[in-house]
Amino acid sequence: MNNPSREEIKEVLDNAKTIAVVGLSPNPNRTSYMVSEAMQKAGYRIIPVNPVADEVLGEKSYASLKEIPEPVDIVNVFRRSEFLTDLAEEFIEIDCPVFWTQLNVVDDNVFKSLTEQGYTVIMDRCIKVEHAILK
Repeated sequence: MNNPSREEIKEVLDNAKTIAVVGLSPNPNRTSYMVSEAMQKAGYRIIPVNPVADEVLGEKSYASLKEIPEPVDIVNVFRRSEFLTDLAEEFIEIDCPVFWTQLNVVDDNVFKSLTEQGYTVIMDRCIKVEHAILK
């Protein structure tokens, strides 16, 4: 598994406007909330994907990626690695260009499958850290 270069990641972040965050917790003490809040403050539109939350960070939450009624530039995943296969299948259905997983969330088969299908895949990287380094 080879993530894109820092230059390619910078281009992804520079071109993105909307980030769907799978597993975004409404709890301000959770990492998913803190990272998403920082990205929201940096100017990105955050769309929560959490079936047990109605709203997070002032945005309507959706139960699944397929329910989001608008295009998404990045899907950022805060779920355990064992959920990536199912998430990747749903990701393909919404035709988002970038599949990003947070630290310690890795599945080599998903990485290989999505990259072979032409998607940009970034795994085991914190989007907030990458944004801070590359801005």
